[in-house]
Amino acid sequence: MPYGYNGKILRVDLTEERLTTEEPPEAWYRAYLGGMGAVAYHLLTENPPGADALSPQNTLVMAPGVISGAPFSGSGRNAVGAKSPLTEGFGEADVGGYWGAELKHAGYDSLIFTGAAEKPVWLWINDGEAEIRDAHGLWGLQIADAEDRMREETGEPQARTALIGPSGENLSRLACVMNDLNHAAGRCGLGAVMGAKNLKGVAVRGHNPPKMADPDRMRELAQAIVARIRVESQGFSDYGTGAGMDAGAATGNLPTRNFRDGSFEEEARMIDAIAVKEKYRVGMGTCYACAVRCKKEVALEEPYLVEARYGGPEYETLGALGSDCGVSDLAAICKANELCQRYGLDTIGAGATIAFAMECYEEGIITPEMTGGLDLSFGNAEAMLTILSMMGRREGLGDILAEGTKRAAESLGGGAEAYAVHVKGQEVPMHEPRLKKALGLGYAVSPTGADHCHNIHDTFMRDTNYAKVAPLGITEKVPIDSLGPGKVRLYKYWMEMRVLANCLSVCSFPPWRFTEYVDLVETVTGWDTTLLELAKVSQRTLTLARLFNVREGFTAADDWLPPRFFSPQTSGALSETAVVPGDLRRAIDTYYGMMGWDAEGVPRTGTLHELGVSWAVEYLPSTETDKLIV
Repeated sequence: MPYGYNGKILRVDLTEERLTTEEPPEAWYRAYLGGMGAVAYHLLTENPPGADALSPQNTLVMAPGVISGAPFSGSGRNAVGAKSPLTEGFGEADVGGYWGAELKHAGYDSLIFTGAAEKPVWLWINDGEAEIRDAHGLWGLQIADAEDRMREETGEPQARTALIGPSGENLSRLACVMNDLNHAAGRCGLGAVMGAKNLKGVAVRGHNPPKMADPDRMRELAQAIVARIRVESQGFSDYGTGAGMDAGAATGNLPTRNFRDGSFEEEARMIDAIAVKEKYRVGMGTCYACAVRCKKEVALEEPYLVEARYGGPEYETLGALGSDCGVSDLAAICKANELCQRYGLDTIGAGATIAFAMECYEEGIITPEMTGGLDLSFGNAEAMLTILSMMGRREGLGDILAEGTKRAAESLGGGAEAYAVHVKGQEVPMHEPRLKKALGLGYAVSPTGADHCHNIHDTFMRDTNYAKVAPLGITEKVPIDSLGPGKVRLYKYWMEMRVLANCLSVCSFPPWRFTEYVDLVETVTGWDTTLLELAKVSQRTLTLARLFNVREGFTAADDWLPPRFFSPQTSGALSETAVVPGDLRRAIDTYYGMMGWDAEGVPRTGTLHELGVSWAVEYLPSTETDKLIV
C-alpha cells in the first residue's frame, strides 16, 4: 500500500465521456513525484507532435505531488499543464489554495483530460466517485457564480473548485485556471485549453487523506516550521507579497511603463502591500494547512465595488496593473485584480499586455479610433479598467489584446514588436533582468517562457539563501551583477530546487530548507531517499520539458530576451545599465553544457540515459551528433 499518495490517476476522455482509472507503479511516482514532473511526462508521451494547443489532441493535466495534502505548511499546491496556447510550447502553472489537497483526499493523485466535449461539461469528484455533468447552466458565469452553482448542485458547501471564467470560455490566450476563487494557475494560457475542451471546471470533495508513513514525525516537522514561519516569514504573514515596493523602484527592479522607465518611487508607496493593508485590506487568507497566511483579502464600496472573496492584489498584480501601466490608483488596481479573478485572466499577462498597448498608443500605433475614443495613455486608471473588461469579454481592441502581447504586436504591425516584452510569447513578470542578471538567464531558458518562480532572484541571495544551497556544494557567494560560470551554476542549482518544489507541489513561502524536502518525502511516503534522487527528478523534468519544446520546433534562438532589456531604462538607477548580449549568450551556452545539452540546446543521448529516461531517446531529432553519443 502506498503512503502519501493514492496510486490512482483518473483519466477523463471528454470526447467519449468515459472515465478510467490508472495505477502507475511506485517507480513512476519516484521518477516524477507529481506536479510539474507528471506534466512533463504526460505531455511528451501523449501529445502528438505539432498538435494545436486549442485542439482536442492537447492533453490537460492537473497534478498535485506525492506529498500534497499532508498536514504541513506549503502542501496545498498543484500543477496544471498542457501545450500552451500562449507559447505553443511546454505549458505549466502552479497554484495554491485547497483544491490540490482535496483531490488527494478524494482518492486521486492527478487528473488527465483528453479530447473535447461536444457541449459544456464539468467534473464532480466525491470520495473516489467521479461523474461528468452538464455545464449548460454554468457556461458564461464568472468564477464565484460558477462555484456557488456547483456547490448548490452537489449539496456540498465545502466542495473545492478549479474553474475557468468567461476568458477561458472565449479562448483568451491569457486565460488562467482559478482554484477556490482567488488562487490562480496564472501563466501559459491554460484556461483556454479548458475552454477549448468545453470543460468549465472540476469540483472535488474528499474526506480520506492518504495515510502517512510516520505521522508522529510529520507533526514534529509541521510544528517546527510554524515556529520558523513566525521568525522568517513574518513579512508574508503581515503583508503578503508587495511590501516596500518603493525600494524596488529605487533600485530599478519595479517595472514601470512597460519596463521602459525607472522613476516611480513616490507612486510605489501609494500602491504597495503596506498601503493595501492600511486602506482596503479586511483579512488574510491562506492555503490548506498553511501557517503563513499570505493571501490578501480586500473589500471596497467606493469608488468601485470589490468583493473580499476574490482576494486581493499580490506583488505581481500591483506591478503589472499598477506601475507597469503607470497607474498609482490603488482602488483601481484592487478592482482590476477582482476583474481578472472574475473573468479568469492572468494578472501578469493582462497587465503587461495593457502596458504594451499603452506604449503603442503613445507611439501612434494604436489610435483613438481603434480604442473607441478611449485615452489609453500611461497612468489612466479608468482606461486600464475599461480595456481590461474589454479583454475579459473579447470586445473591440480587447479582442486583439486577449491574444497576448506577441500576437497582438503581430496583428497591430507598424513596429509594435519593438514594444512587446515577452519570451517565447509569454509576458515577462514584474522583475527586472537589467538588475538581476541570472534572472534574465532564467527568463531566456525557461521552458514555459518568462517565469519568475522556477528562477533565481540575484538580489535575494543573502546569507540565509546561500545556507540553503551549501548542501548542494555552493560554498562561495557570487557577485550580484555577475553572469559568469559561477552565477550560471548558482542559477542552475537554485532553479532546480524550485522545479523540485513544483514537482512536490510545495510552496516556497514557508521557509523549508532544501534538505528538509528529503525529510518531508521520507516522512510522508516512507521512501529511503536522498537530495540527489530528488534533484534528479528536477533535472529529468526540465530535460523532458526541453524535449517537448524541441519537438514542437523551438530552437536555441528562442532562448533570448526581448529587445527592451538590451537598452537601459530611461531614468533612475538603471539608466546606464542594460543586459549585454554577449554575456547572455555565453551564459546560455554554459547552461546548456551544465544541463548535458548540445550547442543547440538539444538534450544529449547520454544525458537521457543518465537521467533514467532512455525511453525518451525516440523523441530526439535524428542528427549525426545524437547517433554518435551512446
